[in-house]
Amino acid sequence: MTVVDLLSMHKQFLASHIAPGGTVADFTMGNGHDTLWLAEQVGATGHVYAFDIQERALEQTKARLRSAGVEERCTLILDSHANAGQYIHEPLCASVFNLGWLPGSDRSLTTRHESTLLAVDTAIRLCSPDGIVLIAVYPGHSEGELEGKLLSEKLSSLDRRSFSVSLFRIINSPTSPFFFAVEASGKPRIPVS
Repeated sequence: MTVVDLLSMHKQFLASHIAPGGTVADFTMGNGHDTLWLAEQVGATGHVYAFDIQERALEQTKARLRSAGVEERCTLILDSHANAGQYIHEPLCASVFNLGWLPGSDRSLTTRHESTLLAVDTAIRLCSPDGIVLIAVYPGHSEGELEGKLLSEKLSSLDRRSFSVSLFRIINSPTSPFFFAVEASGKPRIPVS
């Protein structure tokens, strides 16, 4: 039996939008796996911004990047992703959100819909004309379920001439993770300030 591998699908979507020298953001750094993968994709001339509110996440990510020799390509920010607009002032060819809690933690600290919605607004505003915003949602807990519901409402209202929004979900497993892919149409929108 073949099972859909959502992580492989994430990377396929992202890779089609990331070119060497690009600027990308990991809005939920966690243990740094996505941050490292993004740093490898943008190459030596690209740049990755990564956010987390937990010192442990930043330290684990820094060690992972240093071990791979790509630390200089990354700006690790110990702050809420809701404040990303204070740090990023250039278009992003890809933005990644992996909502929920820090893997290996006690799960008491999780992303919250209030900050997530603000961060997604920023990612969409900063999205380059051929960029993507990919958001992985974990509905197996109440906050994750609420984040998914509110994101669905928000993303459904985006102008289809500017963005194509897709939802990838295993429909016979309602608590399984799913993701949204928000792909820009290729037309310039609001300038990044």
